[in-house]
Amino acid sequence: MPAVDVGEMSGENASGTWSYSLENSQQPSDSDHESLRQHNILLPAHLQNGQILKGEIPSWMEGILLRNGPGMHTIGESRYNHWFDGMALLHSFTIKNGEVFYRSKYLRSDTYNCNIEANRIVVSEFGTMAYPDPCKNIFSKAFCYLSHTIPEFTDNCLINIMKNGDDFYATSEVNFIRKINPQTLETLEKVDYTKYVAINLATSHPHYDSAGNVLNMGTSIVDKGKTKYVIFKIPSTVPVSEKKKKKRLKHLEVMCTIPSRSLLHPSYYHSFGMSENYIIFVEQPFKLDILKMATAYIRGVNWASCLTFHKDDKTWIHLIDRRTKKVISTKYYADAMVLFHHVNAYEEDDHVIVDIISYTDNSLYHMFYLKNLDSQFESSVKLTSNPSCKRFVLPLQCDQDSEIGSNLVQLPSTTATALKEKDGSIYCQPETLCQGIELPRINYDYNGKKYRYIFATEVKWLPVPTQIVKFDILTKQRLQWEEEHCWPAEPVFVPSPNAKEEDEGIILSTIVTSDSQKLPFLLILDAKTFKEIARATVDVKLHLDLHGSFIPQKDLKTEHEGDLDREQE
Repeated sequence: MPAVDVGEMSGENASGTWSYSLENSQQPSDSDHESLRQHNILLPAHLQNGQILKGEIPSWMEGILLRNGPGMHTIGESRYNHWFDGMALLHSFTIKNGEVFYRSKYLRSDTYNCNIEANRIVVSEFGTMAYPDPCKNIFSKAFCYLSHTIPEFTDNCLINIMKNGDDFYATSEVNFIRKINPQTLETLEKVDYTKYVAINLATSHPHYDSAGNVLNMGTSIVDKGKTKYVIFKIPSTVPVSEKKKKKRLKHLEVMCTIPSRSLLHPSYYHSFGMSENYIIFVEQPFKLDILKMATAYIRGVNWASCLTFHKDDKTWIHLIDRRTKKVISTKYYADAMVLFHHVNAYEEDDHVIVDIISYTDNSLYHMFYLKNLDSQFESSVKLTSNPSCKRFVLPLQCDQDSEIGSNLVQLPSTTATALKEKDGSIYCQPETLCQGIELPRINYDYNGKKYRYIFATEVKWLPVPTQIVKFDILTKQRLQWEEEHCWPAEPVFVPSPNAKEEDEGIILSTIVTSDSQKLPFLLILDAKTFKEIARATVDVKLHLDLHGSFIPQKDLKTEHEGDLDREQE
């Protein structure tokens, strides 16, 4: 079993296939990198290991599958500690006229440029703290230590892709995002949220309303003596007088703020939920210790060590009314849990239904330290908490005359309960829909609405997925795709034109292979039957990535518009 394939470039072998390894890797030169930029894979047939793989991409399917994730983990003689720390590597599959074109490029962030210029890691990431050059004098070193007491975060935006109007951004969980050209993968403008809203952290999973506006959340740490969670909206359009400048962020609107239950221990969150009329924020007891973070550099530890799961604390669920832009007064809480991904949320008969993927501890993050991802990781590394898809039901009508301990959930379709407490709060106990799935996606046309299908990867106690699954919430039935030595990425649903049913469309997933003799590929499934329609193999070792999206051809700028963007930069 080879070392886990996490997208490390080590050079070009005799066959022209790039080999990726964690153990023996060097950063690529610009010329090395540019030789990897584009590969043309023609369908319906491609020869792989003597076997012809046939398939045909639907004629309506044109656009770009754009993916983001950690790529380079070793720079010079320095090495990151954690898989989530690697330099952001963008890659795309462009589908046009039944053909597929592959392209990949490192995000040219300030962090990337500084590291490459120094030939060592000089910018700290969440799991790796960078330190001054040992050749610096004692005064320079002292200044570096002092400046890290209030850390400036990296712009290594390696988690997801955000759309705002006709622009696209690589995102992470800090105050920086990087504008990119999805067609060339060129890195453009660096955007600092703090110029428009007082936040230090932000999620990489924004939502989009019916008008195309971006809704997102961020944490403001000890600003004017308060730590709070900020919900904000970025418009999809700008006033006619400003269209040439396209500064949508200048019109960012703070919709609501929620005070943290602790000034110095705010909750960590990776995503949030949205229904037709509500924003759902889960304030979990997986918390960031601000004092520890401020002294991490001096103490010689990374920022990840400042995250702690408080298993005896409650999880608080906040509902924010999108119409009044206020937090509703009812206090909902649940048992301690850790969650990274919301699935969906919707309203039904005066209830808000919230579906999430949760864990009973925070072991998932620790699984991805590189010291754990060796050749034996499949047998030696196990999650201590299996992910579960849980459904919480929050009653909107809470009758003051209801008996203490009574269940306020009136929906016959769920076993979830919401018990009235003596102090007026509501204790929510979820229904378990299914177990062992992560990286959930839905038909986004059903976001905030009652829905039936979840598309996800299956993990089964291991941090690396082995199957793509389609889960039917109504029947509890599953369809799955799997193949030996294949690790699928997050499945992306693309609806068919004029689709009348929720699962009418296709699934796209990039497949990494753990067998060096088996080429990776883009997998295309019929979302309804989960049968394979086509695959496009690529003669480049793909890296495991995190998130991304499909951009239809109609949403892409023309070449002239792209040139104007570059001129503005």
